[in-house]
This record gives sequence, structure tokens and C-alpha cells, in this order.
Amino acid sequence: AEGRRIRDEEVELKHNAQCSEHESYELKWDGERDAKNYAKSLAEEEKNDLAFRNAEGRRIRDLETKVKNESQSSEHDSYQLKWAGERDAENYKKQLTQEEKDDLAFRNAEGRRIRDEEVELKHNAQCSEHESYELKWDGERDAEDYKKHLAQQRRQSLAFRNAEGRKIRHLESKAKHDELHDEHESYELKWDGERDAEDYKKQLAQEERDDLAFRNAEGRRIRDEEVELKYKAQCSEHESYKLKWDGERDAEDYKKHLAQQRRQSLAFRNA
Repeated sequence: AEGRRIRDEEVELKHNAQCSEHESYELKWDGERDAKNYAKSLAEEEKNDLAFRNAEGRRIRDLETKVKNESQSSEHDSYQLKWAGERDAENYKKQLTQEEKDDLAFRNAEGRRIRDEEVELKHNAQCSEHESYELKWDGERDAEDYKKHLAQQRRQSLAFRNAEGRKIRHLESKAKHDELHDEHESYELKWDGERDAEDYKKQLAQEERDDLAFRNAEGRRIRDEEVELKYKAQCSEHESYKLKWDGERDAEDYKKHLAQQRRQSLAFRNA
């Protein structure tokens, strides 16, 4: 069995070797045929290239002859064209020189105009800033005057209360003196005096309560006015800053607009 297996493997190996040798011959023959075909193709291309070069040489020689004949016949025209070209070049140089002068004058004028506008814009911004500070200072002065006015009102109210207190103490002292003086005359007069004094005290107490209520209301009003005045001053300050910022934004936008115009003008001149 082992011998048969070995013989079968030898037969198979011999068969594979014969197949491989046959395939190698096939590849060799295919390569030789491809080489012959490529050699034929190269020979055909060389013949075609030689024919093309011969035809191209004849065409170039004919063209050179034609150009030489035309050159000899049109030499005078070429001189006329040369002189005309020189004159055109000279005129074009003069035109370019004039355009350069005009462009320089335009740029100088445009530069002066832009500088003048920038100076004016800066002046307007400074004026706007000064006006905003004036508004701020006016608001501060008004607040200070109002504070002084409130302080004056408080001093006057205090003086009035002091005078009213002295008046009340004087009346109480007088009433007590009259009460002691009239005590020996009549108990009726005493009771009348006591009733009058009690009524007067009630009246004074009522007046004091009314005055206290008035002072409390006045104090609330004064505090409310101080708060409102402070709010108005803050609003005025905010408005002044807003005007300043608007002026700065307008100035910046105008500068950008001028820069855009300069770029467009430069692009137009370059075009």
C-alpha cells in the first residue's frame, strides 16, 4: 500500500511537472509573439514618423519661403507701422504721465478732504462729550440746590416748632399764673379756667399731633423727592454716556465708511 501511494505521488508529481513545463512553453511562445508584434508596431510608427517629419519639413520650408517673400514686399509697411507704433507709444507715455499727475492731484485733494473730515469729526465728538459733561454737571448742581432747599425747609420747620413751643410754654405759664391769681375770687372762675386750660391743652395736643403728622408726611415727600431726584440724575448721566457712546460709534462707522471708499477708489484706479 505504501508503495502504491508513493508511485501515485510520483506519477502525480511527474504529471504536474509536465503541465508546468507545457505552461512555461505557452508563456514563452506568447512572449515571443508579443515581442514580434511590438517590433512590427515600432517599425510602423517609425515609418509614419519619418513620413510626418518629411511632410513637416516641406511645409516649414514652404512657409519660410512665403514669409521671406512677404517680408521683402512689406518692409516699407513695417517701417510705417514701426513709426506709427513709436508715435502711439510716445502719446501713451504722455497720457500716462498726465493721468498720473491727475491721480496725484486727486489723491492729494482726497487726502485733504479726509483729514478735514476727521478733524471735524473729532471736533464734533469733543463737543458731544463736552455737552454730556455739561448735562451731568447741571444735574449735579440741580441736586445740590434741591438738597440745600430741603435743608433750608427743615431749618425753617425747626425754627417754627421752637417758636411754637415757646409760645405754648408761655401760654401754659400765663394760664397757671392766672389760675393762681383768680383762685381766691371764685371757684366758678377756677373751674372755667381749668376747663379752658384743658380745652386748650387738648387743642395744643391736637395741633401737636397735626404738626407731627404734617412733619412725617413732609419727611416722606422730601425723601421721595430726593429718591426721584437721584434717579433723574442717574438717568441724565446714563443719557449723557449714551450720547457719548453714540458719538463714538458714529465716528467709528464714518471712519470705516471712509476706509471703504478709499479701498473702492484704489480698486477702481488699479482696475
